[in-house]
Amino acid sequence: MVSCTSSKPDYVQAPFSGLDVLSTNDWWNREANEILNLKVPREEVVAFGIYTSANNKLKLTAQLFPLFPEETREVRLALYQEGEWKEVAKQNLNEIGWSTTFEIEGWDQQQEVQYKLLHGSQASFEGSIRKDPSLKKEISIAALSCNSNQDRGDRENYVRNINALDPDLVFFAGDQSYDHKEHTAAWLKFGMQFREVFRNRPCITIPDDHDIGQGNLWGESGKKSLLPEGNDGGYYHHPEYVKMVERCQTSHLPDPYSTHSLEQDISSYYTSMLLGGLDIAIIEDRKFKSGPNGKIPQQGPRPDHILNPNYDPNSIDLPELVLLGEEQLNFLDAWGTNQATSDKIRVVLSATGFCGGAHLHGSLDNRLHADLDSNGWPQTGRKKALTKIKQANAVHIAGDQHLATVIQHGINEFEDGPWAFVVPAIVNDYYSRWWWPESEKPGENGNSLLPWTGRYLDGFNNKITMQAYVNPESTANGAGFGLIRFNTETREVTFECWPRTVDVTSASAQQFVGWPYTISL
Repeated sequence: MVSCTSSKPDYVQAPFSGLDVLSTNDWWNREANEILNLKVPREEVVAFGIYTSANNKLKLTAQLFPLFPEETREVRLALYQEGEWKEVAKQNLNEIGWSTTFEIEGWDQQQEVQYKLLHGSQASFEGSIRKDPSLKKEISIAALSCNSNQDRGDRENYVRNINALDPDLVFFAGDQSYDHKEHTAAWLKFGMQFREVFRNRPCITIPDDHDIGQGNLWGESGKKSLLPEGNDGGYYHHPEYVKMVERCQTSHLPDPYSTHSLEQDISSYYTSMLLGGLDIAIIEDRKFKSGPNGKIPQQGPRPDHILNPNYDPNSIDLPELVLLGEEQLNFLDAWGTNQATSDKIRVVLSATGFCGGAHLHGSLDNRLHADLDSNGWPQTGRKKALTKIKQANAVHIAGDQHLATVIQHGINEFEDGPWAFVVPAIVNDYYSRWWWPESEKPGENGNSLLPWTGRYLDGFNNKITMQAYVNPESTANGAGFGLIRFNTETREVTFECWPRTVDVTSASAQQFVGWPYTISL
């Protein structure tokens, strides 16, 4: 064990206080914690690698456990080429977050290559970079979100099921961490739980509100929030902590569309990538959104909860309010009208849905008329976003809501907008939601599989057509993951929704009622 007794510590001091204390400064002097053991054997310090391969560029992030002062900060990348292992690059770790990203230009995406991440003389992590599935007629994406710390156990059932289904890409839509002030330890925990699903396939991870240490996030272009709840807009925690979270979770994504720094020197990561016959846009639907506190009339005990069903929805849709922001809308426009990829099926990935898709929040007796955390608000911003997504003829995949749904959005009229699949929570013990119309009556143009499908207005008077939902029988039910199958010949998209407890390899395996659901583009 190393001790530091000099007046100038021989470790890098964190630029923030009270945050990430388990993994910064003299981290080895901390007591054992409930997240995971950070004092691993030195041959295990390379926790995992996570990567994407797009636009002829490989981006591979190495995530390590915290290192002692005397240990090298250098990480090496080796590739198996021409029948032998060759070390091709070296990188120094960022000690705030303990990660570094390798970038290799001119990557041949038609090859499959084994890789190793190496540290010192003992530690390594091995996986494979898949070749692009350009010859496949069906491309599949597994989608997950909300890895609540109410269950700190392993995720073997998810790993088994996802690997059995063998998707071409895995997408984690946010809330990989619920330990608000200890992201590094929680991110390491997440990685150890799920590394066997992304060791050998590309993976997209995007942070959401809990990852950056807030219950909800209205980012307002990176401004400083003055409230722990963040409902005045912006980020409450130190910007270097926020940047660390985004660095660990998004540095392996394709290069960002925007190179402009936002307030507090926070940057953007929204981008796009090709995967076989798919053209995928990854957007940030929280980072630019306006906070409600002080901007709109409060209609409940919290600035973000509207309880009054008789309020005027137009009173909260003010012209100065922002959802995606103009530059991100311009990105979506350019992406969705790119003639070079017009033959691809287009997909938009983001943290949450573009409507109020739930009525009961947290418990069966807590009915909210409208939740301003959802992207149903501001309504004008929603319409702008959905118009761009529909223009691209794209489908939308998201998480966050702890309530799986399949919805066709209405922009001006019912069913004139894109389809959206919000996937269930990985762990649903934290905060369940239910789709439960007060009338308990079906809407028009629904289906017979579930009682409350069809056309409805959400709490913002947005038009939505609900076609599938998973109401948990108790707060611990309803957990699972989504799988989306894209047929590049017929241009059909099938949404699958699998319960956490089901073994997909079993002949009797059943999805949630209402799934699979197939649409045609």
